[in-house]
Amino acid sequence: AEVISLTPENYSSATAGKTVFIKFFAPWCGHCKSMASDWEKLAAKYEGSESELIAEVDCTIETNDGICAENGVQGFPTLKYGDASALEDYQGGRDYDSLESFAAQNLKPTCSAFKIELCEGDEKAKLEGYFNLSVDDLKAKVKEVEAIIKASEETFEKGLEELQNTYMDMMEKHEEKMAAEKEKQHYGTIKSVIAYKKSQGEVSSRAVDEEVDDDDAIDDDMDDDDMDDDAMDDDMDDDMDDDRMGDEF
Repeated sequence: AEVISLTPENYSSATAGKTVFIKFFAPWCGHCKSMASDWEKLAAKYEGSESELIAEVDCTIETNDGICAENGVQGFPTLKYGDASALEDYQGGRDYDSLESFAAQNLKPTCSAFKIELCEGDEKAKLEGYFNLSVDDLKAKVKEVEAIIKASEETFEKGLEELQNTYMDMMEKHEEKMAAEKEKQHYGTIKSVIAYKKSQGEVSSRAVDEEVDDDDAIDDDMDDDDMDDDAMDDDMDDDMDDDRMGDEF
C-alpha cells in the first residue's frame, strides 16, 4: 500500500482524531531507503483505520519545512508518534517486527481534544479549561512555551561555545608549556645526540632504545592529544550544527 504523504495542506485533516506514527525522511537517505518496505508494510496493516495513521513527511520538499521544523526533525529518518499536535520520539528498532510491535502497543486512542470522552479526572478538567479559552489565548500560551524553549536553546549554544573556547585556551597553554620546557631542556638536541651515539655504537643499543622509545612515546602521546583535539572540535561543531538544523528546515 502507498504510505500517506503529509503536507501542510492535508496534515490537520489526515491526522485529526488519530494516534499517528510518522516517518520524517529524505529520499537520498540510505537508512530511509532500507526501511521503506517495512514502513509500507506497516502502513498497509493500518490502512483505513479510523483511529490510527501510519504516514510520512518528505523533509526535502520546501513546503514541508514548517512541519519538519515544528517537530524538531534534525536527522533522517526521524520517527515520531502520538498526538499529531504533540509528537513524541520513537527510539525503537527500524525493522518491521519492532515497528509493528510498538504500533500495536502504542497506537491506541488516547485522551485528547479530539477524544475527550477518553479523558478522566484532572486530565479532563485541564482539557475542558483550555476549551474555555479563545484561540488567541491558546496561541499566546504556546508562544510563551516556545519563547522559553528558544531561550534555553540559546543558553545552551552560548555555554557550548564558551566551553569550546575554554578548552582551546587550555590546550594552547598546555602546548606552549610543553614547547617551552623542551626548548629549555634542549630536548631536541639531546635526542639527536642519542641517535648519533646509537648509530656509532658508542652506547648500549638496548639502553638507547629504551630511552628513545620513551621519548617517542611522549611524542606519540602529544600527537594523539592533537588528534583528540581535532576530533573533539569536530564533535562540538557537529553538535552545534545539529542544534541549528531545526532552524534551517
